[in-house]
Amino acid sequence: MPSDASTPLIHVALVEDDVHFQGAILTAINAAPDMTVVSVSSTRSEGLLALETAAADVLLVDLGLPDGSGIDVIQAAHRQWPLCAVMVCTTFGDEAHVLQSIEAGASGYLLKDSAPDNMLAEIRSLHGGGSPISPLIARQILTRFRQASVPAPAAPPAPTGNAQVQLSSREKEVLELITKGFTAEEIARLMQVSVHTVQTYVRRVYGKLKVTSKAEAIYEARQQGILAA
Repeated sequence: MPSDASTPLIHVALVEDDVHFQGAILTAINAAPDMTVVSVSSTRSEGLLALETAAADVLLVDLGLPDGSGIDVIQAAHRQWPLCAVMVCTTFGDEAHVLQSIEAGASGYLLKDSAPDNMLAEIRSLHGGGSPISPLIARQILTRFRQASVPAPAAPPAPTGNAQVQLSSREKEVLELITKGFTAEEIARLMQVSVHTVQTYVRRVYGKLKVTSKAEAIYEARQQGILAA
C-alpha cells in the first residue's frame, strides 16, 4: 500500500505468545507504510498492563495465553480503549470461543491460517469499520443461527413519535469525529479536553445506542438518522 503522509498511521497492539506467529506479524506490520506497532505482549498479564498505556487503534489478541484467556484482555480493552477495534487471531475455532469473543467486544475473528501479508489487509478492514472473519468461522456462525431460527411472534407496532436516541452536542461531536477516523488522542486535542473525557463521551454514546464497538455505533447512528448515511 503506498505511503500517504496525510493518512494517520494505524497503531497496532499485539497480544500473542506464539513466537513464530508473533515474529511474522511484527515483520509484516513493520514493513507496512501505514501501520506501527505500539506494544507487544506475550501473556494475559502483560496484555492487561499494556492497556494502561496510550490506546491503540487495533488490538490483535490470541485466546490461549500462558497465564489465562485472551477474553479477559478483550473485555478490559473494551472498557479502557472504547475506540479500539479488537480482532482475535487464534487456533480456537469452536463455537464457544467465537461467541465469547464477540460478546466480550471483538469485531473480528481470524484463525491462524492466513499469511501475515494477508493480515495487513484484515487490519486495515477492521480499522475502517469492517469485521474480518475467517470463512470457516463465518459459516459456523451462519449455520448456528440458521438452526436456531424459529418463527417469531408478530412484533408489537413500533411506537409513534420521535424514537431517535438523543445525544448531547459534545457526544454527537465525538461520534462524528470517530466516524471520520480520528483517534481518542486526536479528538481530545481537537476538543481541548482530556483523553479520559473523550472516552467517557464514547462510553455514553455506546450506552445510548446500545452498541459495543465503533462500527456498530456508526451503523446504528446512521440508521437512526443521527449521522448522515
